[in-house]
Amino acid sequence: MTHHISAMIESHPRATGLVDNEGLAECIAACLECAQACSACADACLGEDMVADLTACIRTDLDCADICHTTGTILSRQTDTNTEIVRALLEACRTACGVCAEDCEHHAGMHEHCRICAEACRRCESACTALLAALT
Repeated sequence: MTHHISAMIESHPRATGLVDNEGLAECIAACLECAQACSACADACLGEDMVADLTACIRTDLDCADICHTTGTILSRQTDTNTEIVRALLEACRTACGVCAEDCEHHAGMHEHCRICAEACRRCESACTALLAALT
């Protein structure tokens, strides 16, 4: 996935150049992958017999999915980037991923989808942290 993301960043006529393209592409890919994993995990939780016990996890999954999707989308836009907005989104995304990963890790022993989601969240959390460090 990062190949196409990198190609789009490199082909942009007004790329910001705020950070290296590889780090940016990795973060976008991690955000979009995490959004998908969280959405799928929420749906899988809804299919579990003990769905009532997973209400908080479902909510966290859905919140994280929305934040990650928005972050990946905003990071994909290179024209006149506002670094204040980017920093705020990366902080929010990193926080949402940390909270969601922790929640899913509690259920990972019983639900494989939660284990997979937690891994995607940790990867995204790390990518957001790295991109934040590159911005400062």
